[in-house]
Amino acid sequence: MAEIICAGFGGQGVLTAGLILAKTGMNNDRNVSWIPSYGSEMRGGTANCNVKIAESKISSPFVKKVDILVAMNTPSVDKFMPMMNPGGLLVVNSSIVKDVEFRSDIEVVEVPATEIAEAEGNLRGANIVMLGALAKSDRLFGQEVMAEGVKEFFEAKGKFNPKNDTCFQLGYSQSEGK
Repeated sequence: MAEIICAGFGGQGVLTAGLILAKTGMNNDRNVSWIPSYGSEMRGGTANCNVKIAESKISSPFVKKVDILVAMNTPSVDKFMPMMNPGGLLVVNSSIVKDVEFRSDIEVVEVPATEIAEAEGNLRGANIVMLGALAKSDRLFGQEVMAEGVKEFFEAKGKFNPKNDTCFQLGYSQSEGK
């Protein structure tokens, strides 16, 4: 079972990223759960979601020990990194997260998600960049499966944006591990 937290400020798409992960899991015959959490101020406030993806039944939707943390900002790293399992994966938005000392017992993948999304003219695509970086780690879904999951998620909403695919591919190719 993969226990995942996607976290950042409201408006950064962390809840959407979690939904895409959950939907991709469902599309690949996995059991999933998705629980959102956000402050009352919404955009600009804190937001995160708990996602579990498993081959077997999921007894509780709440994440206690994080296997994968997708962190869009420094407060999210500060809050959730202590909850990570040794050997866990931290995917971090290096456009925003600066001067953080990461734990030595976890794998850290950095990607300048905000910068990439802005350069591509897709300001709301930083979360998709982060999913590309996650796919490169091959911890959950590989590149093709995750890219298809992103595409299907937005097509089902009638919101297909070709820039999302570009952001995903750039996140995949420009992420760096530590």
